[in-house]
Amino acid sequence: MTMPAQDDLSIAKRIRRFLRDHPLVPLVVLLIALVVILELMRPGIFNERWIGNTIKFAIPLAMLAACQTLTMLTGGIDLSVGIAATISAFVVATQVAILGTPGAIAVSLIPAILIGIANGIGVGLFRVHPLIMTLGTGLIGTGCLQVYQRTVIATGSSVPDILAWLGTGRTFGAPNSLLVFVPMAALIIYALRRTGFGRLLYALGENEDAARLAGVRSWQVILALYALSGLIAGITGLIYVGLIKAPSLSLAVPLLLPSVAAAVIGGTSIFGGRGTYSGTIVGALILTVLTTMLTVLQMPEGSRRILFGLIILAVTAVYVRITEDS
Repeated sequence: MTMPAQDDLSIAKRIRRFLRDHPLVPLVVLLIALVVILELMRPGIFNERWIGNTIKFAIPLAMLAACQTLTMLTGGIDLSVGIAATISAFVVATQVAILGTPGAIAVSLIPAILIGIANGIGVGLFRVHPLIMTLGTGLIGTGCLQVYQRTVIATGSSVPDILAWLGTGRTFGAPNSLLVFVPMAALIIYALRRTGFGRLLYALGENEDAARLAGVRSWQVILALYALSGLIAGITGLIYVGLIKAPSLSLAVPLLLPSVAAAVIGGTSIFGGRGTYSGTIVGALILTVLTTMLTVLQMPEGSRRILFGLIILAVTAVYVRITEDS
């Protein structure tokens, strides 16, 4: 009499194990379900143009979410990436007329990398909590950007043509920003799976003390990690200013919290040691589609934010539940 119940339990365990071993599956299923719902809400919206626009706006979010994924693997977080991206975008737009496009791009990445190095020194050497350290450098960066704006207020700003081409252009229907994003994403995924640096990130997240006893110089790994996060944030700012075509003092700041959400939805643990960048990419796509859905519903901004937050919490809770170790 108990055989059917036991069989059902066995099937449930197998499904649970499969989802745990293949965490991308539920994310892809959710993404497809959201697209189907969106198509039912507005028939005909799912077409080549919509797909291109969705990818185009998801790329900057996925790039900033890469910073969160990498730092979260060590049990950290980077709350300075929004302002780091904004600084790079603002600097390139105000220096292109003076230094030319190549020089302006090179100079614009320096502040973002410096912010990352400062984070790495604070977190890795002085053991400041990543939340506090990156929040502090983000605030300092905001103040520096406001001071910088006053010094260049008379020079004006201009988005370089190459960045506008990358941000808004398309080739055979595909966004040109994929030329930057695809190699970057492939490199991150490869590094996490196949390189010693990637394994060190997971090791520090699993047990930093054990990693130190094994001879890992954790401060060097952390310094390199946050410097890399700053670089990725700076490149994101260049792509994003090309997409928006209007530099501002808060350009990429609204992407900060969604970047954290994309990483968490994608399966990255805030406690470290677990996560993949491929999941984060799908998480960024999910959030972009959700944004489109809420726009179609024509909700007031306050209601949209409340519903958006509730959906993120629900999706994250369900995903963690079905993929956690049994």
